[in-house]
Amino acid sequence: MREYSSVGSEHLPYKQRVIGSNPITPTQTSRSDSCWFFHLYCYLLVAPQEILKKYWGYDSFRPLQEEIIHSILLGHDTLVLLPTGGGKSICYQIPALAMEGLCLVVSPLISLMKDQVQQLTSRHIKAACLVSGTSSIEQEIILNNCIYGKVKMLYVSPERLQQRLFLAHFKQMKVSMIAVDEAHCISQWGYDFRPPYLEIARLRAYHPQAPVMALTATATPVVVQDIMRHLDFRPSHNFFQSSFMRENLSYMVFREADKLGRMLRVINKTGGSGIVYVRNRRRTKEVAEFLSQNGISAAYYHAGLDTKTRDLAQARWMKDDVGVMVATNAFGMGIDKPDVRFVIHLDIPPSIEAYFQEAGRAGRDGKRAYAVLLFDQPDLELLHQLHNSTYPSRQLIANVYRALSNYYQVPIGSGEGCQFDFDLDGICSVYHLGVLDLYNAAKFLECEGLIALPEREESESKLYINIDRDALYRFQLDQPRYSDLVAILLRLYGGVFSEFVPISERLIASRLMVSEEQVRKFLLHLDALKVIVYMPKKLKPQIIFTSPRINEKDLYLSDQNYKNLERCAYDRMASMERYVLAEEGCRSQLLLSYFGEEDSASCRCCDLCITEHNKGKEQPNLRRMILDLLASAPMSGDQLLQYLPQLDERDVRAVLRQLVDERVVAINELLEFSI
Repeated sequence: MREYSSVGSEHLPYKQRVIGSNPITPTQTSRSDSCWFFHLYCYLLVAPQEILKKYWGYDSFRPLQEEIIHSILLGHDTLVLLPTGGGKSICYQIPALAMEGLCLVVSPLISLMKDQVQQLTSRHIKAACLVSGTSSIEQEIILNNCIYGKVKMLYVSPERLQQRLFLAHFKQMKVSMIAVDEAHCISQWGYDFRPPYLEIARLRAYHPQAPVMALTATATPVVVQDIMRHLDFRPSHNFFQSSFMRENLSYMVFREADKLGRMLRVINKTGGSGIVYVRNRRRTKEVAEFLSQNGISAAYYHAGLDTKTRDLAQARWMKDDVGVMVATNAFGMGIDKPDVRFVIHLDIPPSIEAYFQEAGRAGRDGKRAYAVLLFDQPDLELLHQLHNSTYPSRQLIANVYRALSNYYQVPIGSGEGCQFDFDLDGICSVYHLGVLDLYNAAKFLECEGLIALPEREESESKLYINIDRDALYRFQLDQPRYSDLVAILLRLYGGVFSEFVPISERLIASRLMVSEEQVRKFLLHLDALKVIVYMPKKLKPQIIFTSPRINEKDLYLSDQNYKNLERCAYDRMASMERYVLAEEGCRSQLLLSYFGEEDSASCRCCDLCITEHNKGKEQPNLRRMILDLLASAPMSGDQLLQYLPQLDERDVRAVLRQLVDERVVAINELLEFSI
């Protein structure tokens, strides 16, 4: 058996460095002998390479993946810090399949959990997820399946860890390991603080033999230490970190008044597939239409679109039916498209963490790609305004809590688990609140664990057969009017006796040759008869009271939570602002130093490096080319750039300014240059 050790890792290249415990041997591990041999037995039982080949079709692992898998198989707590697209999911999915029992995966993103479950299911791996909005009966069915060994990987949101129903079932499960995705959220210094993450360490008491793996793509050194402390990592832990350096990715930042024009030139010059990120939903459609009008195929994507529309837009982009996806930050998580040639930001992201993840979706195939951020002075002002509006007063937060409780008629001491349509407009109208104030206060109440605001999605309808096959057969004999419907359900949907299954009323209606509305009535009647449990899809955003309502005078809003959140958000905003305004150095080095990599080399391909490289260089050929073009006719700066696509835009503008200063070139009232 290969011996795994982290000793001597300081001699490895940074991208392969392992930081952590002493060499792992049977005598040195802090686990009991029986626990160590259990993990060793699981390790020898199924080789990770065999699992990789069987389920994913790959012949070899990416850098560090195999070492990470060996670490967890040998029972050691493991912290994994890999950049976006580095293959973190396989690091816990393969050992989960190699070991006996269930892997619990804690993740903050509903869309990512659902995507992971869908991908695993497509590979014939049994997986399920519990998210905010899952009904109590659906929860119980899923949790019972976990106890009976019918689920291999269970994805849960951190808020789920506080619920009595979950904990009661979790104690009875056979748990092989616990994986914590987006682990930076654990840290109070992280960029998405959620107190329920601090409950994860308490789970260890129920299954002390199960090692914990924490995974993230963005964590500063301080956050790394916080993660290990809050998860109660044992002394024999291991820390794997790959360099964030992306040698093929050119980071570019330009102060630009005409951002749409600059975007158009970047896309035309770069070519290929790309993503354009904007801050709000309305702009996604506007920018996509602008690109289409200028001969560039584009689609748009945001969380407010229904699932079918989003999926169609994403599928068209993945298949290269459209070249550019214009999106909010709702797009990209879990997307694995290797040939993205550019990512353009038309607005300044709120943090370097967010920017690094989004920009990192370019160039995963290792070929040259560009991350371009365009800004102007109003963008900098808006960055500060958004920060200030994100933190309402504590009195407003308390008022919003009272308004929500009264609007939904939740009595004091009751309401835990109750779910309602989140009627933003109605609440604002009744209690004279601003929409932004209400939303930001509600998000803080969510951080305090009082409510939950699930991601807005047009969920699929779901169905579960509540009786066994014999009872269902007798029901069909007694109620022949439902016999055809039951037969179609059994024919179309497998697994309905053991779990909730997504269904399509439209498909059922076409088979029965009746209307969709008639199908819904049939299903609701079967639900009333306790034959099935039918959950129609919800079209509106939801709000869930995750704790019993407390009296407003007893509402304690953590001063530490509030101050930490505000201070951390300000620091993140200030770091992003410094990055945008930097005029010297190297973009890549600025990003890497933020994440603790201080010894990286300059990239030599960002806007700052190129500017430094070109300083003092004479450009007589460029000067001559510009003068020759202007000799034929007056031109705007943008027109000149279209005639010189092979040249750097900054060089062209610098030479133009010089020619104007020398009075060789004049500017007319139409802002055209002429000789």
